[in-house]
Amino acid sequence: MAFNLWLAFLATALLISLSPGAGAITSMSYGLNHGMRNAVFAVLGLQVGFALQILVVGVGLGSVIATSDTLFHIIKWFGVAYLIWLGIGRWRAGGTMSLHAGAVEFKPRRAFLQSVLVNLTNPKATVFLVALLPQFIDPAQSHLPQLLIIGCTLLAVDMLVMTGYSSLASRLRKMTSNPRAVMRLNRVTGSALIGAALLLSAEPARN
Repeated sequence: MAFNLWLAFLATALLISLSPGAGAITSMSYGLNHGMRNAVFAVLGLQVGFALQILVVGVGLGSVIATSDTLFHIIKWFGVAYLIWLGIGRWRAGGTMSLHAGAVEFKPRRAFLQSVLVNLTNPKATVFLVALLPQFIDPAQSHLPQLLIIGCTLLAVDMLVMTGYSSLASRLRKMTSNPRAVMRLNRVTGSALIGAALLLSAEPARN
C-alpha cells in the first residue's frame, strides 16, 4: 500500500472511530462507572470483536477479488454510496448520546465478553468494513499484505480512540449532555465522511 493511500486510510479510520457509536458509548460508560483501569478490559474486548469482524470481511473480500474484478468494483461503489449515506446520517442525528449507567458490580471477564459482543454483533460495523476496505485495496496486488496493514491500522486507531474516550469520560460527560456540542461533532464527522467518499469516487479506477 502506497504511503499516501495509507495516510488517507488512517484519516478515514480516525474519523470513524471518533464518530459516536456503540464502541464509544461502551468505552465511556465503563470509564464513567468503573474507572480507567477497569475500562481497559472493555476496550480490549471491543478490539477482539472488531478484529474478528475484520478477519471475516477481509477473507470474504479476498475471495471476491480473486473471483471477479467487476463484482469488486460494484462493492467499491456501494462503499462510496454508503459513506455518503453515513455522513448524511451524522448530519441528521439528534444532539443526544446515551450513556448507560453501570450500576452492576464490575467483573473483568464479563466486561471483556460483553464488549466483544458489542462489536461482533454490530451489523453497522460489518457493513462499514465491506464499504471501506475496497476503497483502499488494489485488486492488481496481493491482497493479504494490504489487509494486514488495513487491519492493524484499524485496530491501532480504534484502540487509541476508545482508550481516550474511557480515560476522558468524566470530562466528556459534560459534552455528551450538551445537545449543541454533540450536534457539532456529528456535523463535522458527517461532512468529513461525505468529503472522503467524494474524493474516493473521483479516483481513477484501478485495473
